[in-house]
Amino acid sequence: MSDLHDVPFTPEITASDEVYRGAVWTIRRETFDLPEATGLVRDLMAHTGAVAVACLNEAGEILLVQQYRHPVRARLWEVPAGLLDIPGEDPLTAAKRELAEEADLTAARWEVLSDSALSPGGSSETIRLYLARDLAEVPAADQHARSDEEAGFVYRWVSVPEALDAIAAGRITNSVAQLAVLQVSNVLAAEAAGRPVRTRPVDAPRLLVDGRDAADDTDA
Repeated sequence: MSDLHDVPFTPEITASDEVYRGAVWTIRRETFDLPEATGLVRDLMAHTGAVAVACLNEAGEILLVQQYRHPVRARLWEVPAGLLDIPGEDPLTAAKRELAEEADLTAARWEVLSDSALSPGGSSETIRLYLARDLAEVPAADQHARSDEEAGFVYRWVSVPEALDAIAAGRITNSVAQLAVLQVSNVLAAEAAGRPVRTRPVDAPRLLVDGRDAADDTDA
């Protein structure tokens, strides 16, 4: 099924205006033409893009991090993640930084699990999900001092079957955490059956334009 793939496409954009600039992202109103329709007007969140890390220990458990998320008024179980908000930073470098800062961990083995558009109807945000293995703790003297919502982090190593049950029961609702658990489950099942594991190398290209690139195009 090599022909099954998303297709990058840039329409003719006849107007693009910044209607709100926030601390992390902006809202733009764009008017554009498609071959099938013209004069379309859409508001979109111009997002920097992000990375996330599925950490797998030697016991086959995945690391979940509980963090308060104000828009949904809940403490959600997630995986370590962060924004691509440093201009020119390589996504793998960002993932390693986030893993160290959020979980006090380093990893010797990295692979790409997936690239996702999280809310393509209203946001340019894409996220690259990595699988990190062969883990080691960051020395205490080098650990990151967490503040704000991160100061309330709660950590838990969870077996994949337990995490799958929690997703099915509606007890884990963060979409990236759900994707991480499902992807890790597929990896472990393939390894147990001796089948090829469908991951990608860390330098695999991202095929869709992410929010950072879109912002660069707009500013050019």
